[in-house]
Amino acid sequence: MDLSGKVAVVTGAGRGLGRAYAEALARHGAHVVVNDVDESAEEVAASIAGLAVVAPVGSTKTAERLVAAAVEEFGRLDVMVTNAGILRDRVLWKMSDDDFDAVINVHLRGTFTCARAAAVRMREQGDGGRIVLISSPAGQRGNFGQTNYAAAKAGITAMARTWALELGRSDIAVNAVVPVAATEMTRTIPAFAPLIEESERTGVPLPAWVRRDEGLGTVEDVAELIVFLASDAAKGVTGQAIGVGGDRLALWAHPAEKQVQFADGGWRAGAIAERWHEFDAETYGIPAPVAP
Repeated sequence: MDLSGKVAVVTGAGRGLGRAYAEALARHGAHVVVNDVDESAEEVAASIAGLAVVAPVGSTKTAERLVAAAVEEFGRLDVMVTNAGILRDRVLWKMSDDDFDAVINVHLRGTFTCARAAAVRMREQGDGGRIVLISSPAGQRGNFGQTNYAAAKAGITAMARTWALELGRSDIAVNAVVPVAATEMTRTIPAFAPLIEESERTGVPLPAWVRRDEGLGTVEDVAELIVFLASDAAKGVTGQAIGVGGDRLALWAHPAEKQVQFADGGWRAGAIAERWHEFDAETYGIPAPVAP
């Protein structure tokens, strides 16, 4: 898939998934602005003939700096990938204000400011663009100890749907990617940590059932979806939440009414109690892997 002539910004691209995204985009021909908070951005940029911008995302200043760097170095901006993130995992009763605010600032506000700066530039250019927001299964299902992270990732998916509406007339597609891969972040998720640790300890790839049934693989397994969404082949694909990992590619459903009951004149608490058993309640949380 040819991305020659396209210019992309990838936040949080110094390591893990972000690095894989930047490398894949460059491998397919794009010029890439590599962002991270330390010198890892410079290392990745040097390896792919890209441009490094070392700065923490969250502020409008950083977002505008990233877009300006792309335009000044490469002449335009076609793709914004908002990947930067941190974790501050705590159960609700132990999570501090700072734990909550730090994660929301990087994930949710950082996505907002970078996407906004990209949208302004893409609309000025007048020939469309792609904004790829990185969400998470935790944002779709919730996850123990991740109030801040799950809330941010759920918000990111909601923003993708909203911005797809707002930017459609400008031919700017906006999608949320829901990746699952062996990274520093997924290593903290109880459902996946033992599998990743065993693979790293033995050097043996994750078993086929994990790659297929759980959709857990390498960062490289995820990166090709980013390439697709950045390409002309994805024209018309917008407002979607797309999962990828291991051997699995999935389209997440948008929230919708699952079952509906009616009561003439409205519902009273007692009537709700009497009929609640007629509803098939949803599950919650990321299910633990189950070996075949």
